[in-house]
Amino acid sequence: MEEISSGGRVERPQLMSPLALAFVGDGVYGLLAREHLASLGNAPVGRLHSRAVELVSAKAQSAAYERIAGLLTEEEAAVYRRGRNANTTRSPKHTELAVYRRATGVEALFGWLYLSGRAQRLRQLFDAILDTSGTEEKETEEG
Repeated sequence: MEEISSGGRVERPQLMSPLALAFVGDGVYGLLAREHLASLGNAPVGRLHSRAVELVSAKAQSAAYERIAGLLTEEEAAVYRRGRNANTTRSPKHTELAVYRRATGVEALFGWLYLSGRAQRLRQLFDAILDTSGTEEKETEEG
């Protein structure tokens, strides 16, 4: 994805609720994951879907935070904490609450970056997540 643009629809994303930011960030993170998988080469759609589900799971997003935590600015870390500490009305079925909350923080951060028009920073953080995730192998139709 060369350029991600929010279209300027949100003037002050820092004033949005952290769960609204996470809602947007969930979509942005999922799109980045799918774009990454598609760039690895042709693969059966079922395999692409399975790998995408793995990349965007709460467990994977929680682990992603551990990879980028040291790269975050003070402002980004504050947005992450707001998302992580947000009171959610749903409880995760198959995930520990701490893992779910870290994932929500990552989604809030990605939503905030997207709505703030910080496409380059979004890409930089997502690339840092992928650099250590071990998902860089090329897929083939036969594989």
